[in-house]
Formats: sequence, structure tokens, C-alpha cells
Amino acid sequence: MKMDDIWVRITSDLADRVTGPMKFRLVLQPVMASIFAILDGLKDAKAQNPPFFWALGTGSDQRADMIKDGWKSVGKVFILAVVLDVIYQLVELHFVYPGEAIIVAFILAIVPYVILRGLANRLASRK
Repeated sequence: MKMDDIWVRITSDLADRVTGPMKFRLVLQPVMASIFAILDGLKDAKAQNPPFFWALGTGSDQRADMIKDGWKSVGKVFILAVVLDVIYQLVELHFVYPGEAIIVAFILAIVPYVILRGLANRLASRK
């Protein structure tokens, strides 16, 4: 299989998830990740920690601890996103593409968490 064919399949499969069965998870999982992110962002603001993503990217000496702390909050949502996507793939595609499941879980759980944790911290710190 050519690389172009793989990208076309991945893109097509990802687009089909928006209208396929179990589409409720496309809203539910980012909402769950957002709730954890906002709570953690408020804790960060109270502790006067820098915004999460900024601190991760600027070479913080506590990067490993920050990743561990973030994973505690969003890890369950990420795992749930992977499991639900595998179920979706078995029902719709009759085959499991692990890479696609990880891409979907990353988009639904990790991206909203990282963005909103820092945003909540910034907004709460301004008060």
C-alpha cells in the first residue's frame, strides 16, 4: 500500500467519524477533558504556577512532574477515547487501526486539556 493511500484512508476514516455512530463522544470527551483542564488550571493559578503548556515548552526543570500531573487528570479520558474509538472501528470498519485510535484520542482529550488548562490559569491569575 502506498503512503498516499494510507493518508487518504486515514483522512476519510477520520471524517466519517463525525457523522457515524457514537458521534456523541466527539462532544462528551472534549467536555470531560475541559472540566479536568479548568480545575487543574484553577489549581495552577492558586499555586501561582505558570500556564501549563508554556511551562512545558520553555524548558522547565519540573517538566516530568508536570506531565505526570497532567496525565493523572486527562489519562482516563484519553484511555476512554482510545477504547471508544476501537469499539467504533470494530462496529463500522470491522478492523482496528491503532494509529487512528491514538490520533482521535489525542484530538479529543489531550488538545483541549492542554489549551484550556493554560487558559484557565491565565484568566484566574488576572483577578
